Amino acid sequence: MKRILIIAGIVIGVLLVAVVMAPLFIDADSFRPDLEKKISDSLGRTVHVGKLEASILSGGAKASDISISDDPAFSKDPFLQASSVQIGLELIPLIFSHQVKVTSLSIQSPDIALLKNSAGKWNFSSLGAPSKGKARASSGTHAVTNNSPALSTAGTFGDAQSKNSGSSAPELSVDKFEIVNGTLRVGQSASHAAGRESVYKNVRLLARNISETTVMPFTLLADTPGGGSLDVEGTAGPLNAEDSSRTPLDAKLTLEHADLARTGFFDANSGLAGIVDFDGKVKSDGHKLHSEGRAKANNLKLMKGGAPSSQPVSLDYKSDFALESETGTLSAQAHTGGSTATVNGTLDGHGEKTLAHLKVLAQKMAMNDIEGLLPAFGVTLPSGASLQGGTINADLAAAGPLDRLVITGPVNISGTKLTGYDLSSKLGAMAALAGIRPSSETLIQTLSSALHVSPEGINADNILLDVPSLGQITGAGVVGSNNSLDFKMNMKPMAAMAQMAGGLGALAGNKGIPFLIEGTTANPIFRPAMGSTIKSLIPGANDNGNQGGLGGVLGGLFGKKKK
Repeated sequence: MKRILIIAGIVIGVLLVAVVMAPLFIDADSFRPDLEKKISDSLGRTVHVGKLEASILSGGAKASDISISDDPAFSKDPFLQASSVQIGLELIPLIFSHQVKVTSLSIQSPDIALLKNSAGKWNFSSLGAPSKGKARASSGTHAVTNNSPALSTAGTFGDAQSKNSGSSAPELSVDKFEIVNGTLRVGQSASHAAGRESVYKNVRLLARNISETTVMPFTLLADTPGGGSLDVEGTAGPLNAEDSSRTPLDAKLTLEHADLARTGFFDANSGLAGIVDFDGKVKSDGHKLHSEGRAKANNLKLMKGGAPSSQPVSLDYKSDFALESETGTLSAQAHTGGSTATVNGTLDGHGEKTLAHLKVLAQKMAMNDIEGLLPAFGVTLPSGASLQGGTINADLAAAGPLDRLVITGPVNISGTKLTGYDLSSKLGAMAALAGIRPSSETLIQTLSSALHVSPEGINADNILLDVPSLGQITGAGVVGSNNSLDFKMNMKPMAAMAQMAGGLGALAGNKGIPFLIEGTTANPIFRPAMGSTIKSLIPGANDNGNQGGLGGVLGGLFGKKKK
């Protein structure tokens, strides 16, 4: 027994000496050309690895830098570059047979570029696909001559199974892949160069059992632009060698306080903005992608001239997307306060942006819930004014890119009150002419209009406004992207008020009072359409209102000096 222990001690001592002395006899950098070739063949991209130095006590080797080229259709700059990479190795094959079997890769502080082209394709999609114009290398264990070491990776770049099967593609397999403190730049490709970018920092990725035949558990963490966070956890694989974006996936995704305008997935010029929290699931079998979850947006802004909304909006949704046809469906419920609208339609992802054709149905939504959303559409009520009570109904169509939707259709409001705003004082002489008395509260019995809402502004046609204290108001106009107002309206006072106002009031009651609304939504200016007013009330009057002495009288009514 004692002799056995002595022999075992000697063997262990020899192994320890071999491990300690190995760096003196192994030129780790001699493995580099083969390592570069095998990784390049596996990824279908040119890979450069810097000088390799053995680090046996830490269980591997360290490279001074690494870079992976981008798809030339997207950019001439690297897809990934990093200042250092730690490579885990199996020690026994390395020491005794000079075979490199890679067990892990840890890339330190890489810079990664994710680019999307005008056809809607991402630059990572072609990772692992054969290079254009040449076949992928054979996957057998790399033959060596002279002093070149053999190269394989833990059943990886060339195992016996793939060699015997005659596969034409080298199988990539790594037990552990890690990205530490990475930077991810998301943008659009333009003229083979990266365009506008959004930067995700402190990217951490940990994936295990990576190969073309296994399911890989992974976690991905990142700090989103603007101070939010991203957390993705799940499984992916087996890898799709022809299109990485169609690798099967089953993951849970969480976003916290993400700045919508800075995510890199929406046009920064669209005006779309807000702080989003999201919790959902994504599952793909490589052919169909299913996604569902809840998103909540605060400070939402939907157009250039919009302001952050004071009312949050949440969206519960389900979406199914066919990866081959790049088309899908969306079903959702949008909640604001205690009110809900339904959203249903189709998605088309063929181009640079996903296009939507949606139906939005709102039934008896409380006006109090909607009022806080009006600034998001560029409608800011005057200081102190508010809409109280009442309901809104809408049957709308929304079409176009998700970040530049054009919304059209009828909207109807009933039973709401405009409070904190004396409309009669703003109407001035027109109110006097119509017999309207001052009041800080105005009941809007009904309001209907055909709307056309886009990032450039709001067109309101066929406006019909029934206000008991004023009468019936009709017209059309535009709210510009800078919140400007340009409306041509006509007010037909209630018959009783017009009769009380006397002669001109009676005429106004019959033909109505044309007027303009200008200024901004926060400070509207009501101005009588002078020429039209006089012509409509007094047949034969000219544009200057000079009809006997009546021109001076009317000029006084509308704030002009008498001659």
